[in-house]
Amino acid sequence: MKIIILGAGQVGTTLAENLVSEDNDITLVDNNPEHLANLQDKHDLRVVIGSASFPSVLREAGATDADLLVAVTNSDEINMVASQIAYTLFHTPTKIARIRSAEYLREKEKLFNPDVIPIDHIISPENLVTEDIVRLINYPGALQVAHFANKKISVVVCKAYYGGPLVGYAISALREHLPHIDCRIVSIFRQDKAIRPQASTIIEAGDEVTFICATEHVKAVMSELQRLERPYKRIMIAGGGNIGLSVAQKLENNCTVKLIERNAERAAQLAEKLSNTLVFHGDASDYSLLFEEQIENMDVFISLTSDDEANIMSALLAKRLGAKKVMVLIQRMAYINLIQGGAVDIVVSPQQATISALLGYVRKGDIINVSSLRHGAAEALEAVIHGDETSSNIIGRKVSELKLPNTALIGAILRNGEVIIARKDLIIQDNDHVVVYLADKKQVSEIEKLFQPTTFFI
Repeated sequence: MKIIILGAGQVGTTLAENLVSEDNDITLVDNNPEHLANLQDKHDLRVVIGSASFPSVLREAGATDADLLVAVTNSDEINMVASQIAYTLFHTPTKIARIRSAEYLREKEKLFNPDVIPIDHIISPENLVTEDIVRLINYPGALQVAHFANKKISVVVCKAYYGGPLVGYAISALREHLPHIDCRIVSIFRQDKAIRPQASTIIEAGDEVTFICATEHVKAVMSELQRLERPYKRIMIAGGGNIGLSVAQKLENNCTVKLIERNAERAAQLAEKLSNTLVFHGDASDYSLLFEEQIENMDVFISLTSDDEANIMSALLAKRLGAKKVMVLIQRMAYINLIQGGAVDIVVSPQQATISALLGYVRKGDIINVSSLRHGAAEALEAVIHGDETSSNIIGRKVSELKLPNTALIGAILRNGEVIIARKDLIIQDNDHVVVYLADKKQVSEIEKLFQPTTFFI
């Protein structure tokens, strides 16, 4: 696939790195020559220096025969204009654009269609991060939750702790503990080392466990790995930007929400927009403010400012003062692995949320949904199976007969509205929604080929 990526920021760079090793022809466009030169030295891709919305730059990047344009510059306006020009001048088949401004998103149904601004898929990092945070609030104790197959199947990452009934026992004991619930543990990380789960594998305290099950059973399975936490009801948010506002709006009707905003004018605006949230003008790293607002009674402290360092420091202070759980928004990938699992309980990454959404549109082989796990090291993906036994390499075959990469596992299938946990003798059928866990994303091209319709591989 010939793909043009506009913008070599963190999202554009990470997307290019994900796709360049997957038999794609990648061209990256940016106006920073030094950054592009560094990327070209590291990866097998083309670079073009210039403004992403200029017709001459798009032509030089190969827009005349590109299959896909992904506009992820820092400017909504440049992303929109570039998509328009790619459609009008070059007839680019698929155009994806990152749109951040709520002003545009409020009118997206009227604005983003072939007759106005021809963008096929819109990616909004703020909305994606808000959804991620709300899911984590809904599943106390989870490190990551991703929904697939119309939200009927979930992939969940959580830690095993002493007190969980399965801790100290083999995975096979899970069926004895939950005889009426089926799930599959697809990954275990123990002291940052991957362990391929077997029925005889003993779950140890501190293990980071990834499992797949019907969404309705997520909390029951989590209760086997840790003492199930009470629902989060008291929330404190630091930062009243678009994400902080959106999270507060989603939570304020079911939770007691306090929001701290440093800018006085912005705090006044938030107080008008939020009907059930208590808004404070102040600094979230102010010891006195957190102490006075009884941070020790908060179920979750969520730091959502635009400053990574400020987020980390306020979260560490909140944890020290007694907040039961702290969640931090981090932009820089270098910080993520450094802080999660220590004093910071959960890290939320706009880049990873955006990459997950983008990959769902970019992946081939009828792959319709992708979630980046463990901060990009692994993936879960959903494919819809089409064809018959003559046109598909997997229809009519048992799971045990499929030529899967060695790091891939088929976790579950949605068939006629029913969730089926994949076992070796399960036969794949037409129109199945198949959820695959891939421990090494470098092997995703093999998965794409396997699920590619109308082709039979010998």
